[in-house]
Amino acid sequence: MNRQIAYELLTRHLSSPNLLKHSLAAEAAMRALAVRMGEDNEIWGITGLLHDADYEKSKGHPELHGNLLFELEPNVIPSNIEHAIRSHNYQYTKVMPESLMDWAITCCDQLTGLIIASALILPDKKLASLTPEFVIKKMKQKGFAKGADRTQINLCEEKLGIPLAEFVAIVLTAMQQISPQLEL
Repeated sequence: MNRQIAYELLTRHLSSPNLLKHSLAAEAAMRALAVRMGEDNEIWGITGLLHDADYEKSKGHPELHGNLLFELEPNVIPSNIEHAIRSHNYQYTKVMPESLMDWAITCCDQLTGLIIASALILPDKKLASLTPEFVIKKMKQKGFAKGADRTQINLCEEKLGIPLAEFVAIVLTAMQQISPQLEL
């Protein structure tokens, strides 16, 4: 599978502009994390791109999210990417993250949303104006971006061996590099 095929698959199943942007953000984050971890940034990027491809079709049924894509697209996605996608929603799918790639998508999925929420409260609403310190400060505020699971983000230290401040910086920088596509 290459990026072009993955993007076509994604847009076949997702239509929400915000979910498509989230997928692009996760792709950028995963590519940057792959470089940091010495892994294959193409495979990691495709994982980030496709991780929420079934989100619209599984809406209201969290137990299906992460699994439904493989019923819709059987035998299309490589098994290592499939496992990472299934495991990023392990609380519901009961497929536990095992590899570094599995844990990376689990941790950065939540962080990309927190970063976007942080940008949207700034006067200029631009990723370029964000700093890792600002994102971490907002992360500590329980009432801010309540949907972003801080526990999953914080697993970056234990499961990836990346300190939180560095993890936030990697993901933020990756997102800043594609800010025109994210319209932020």
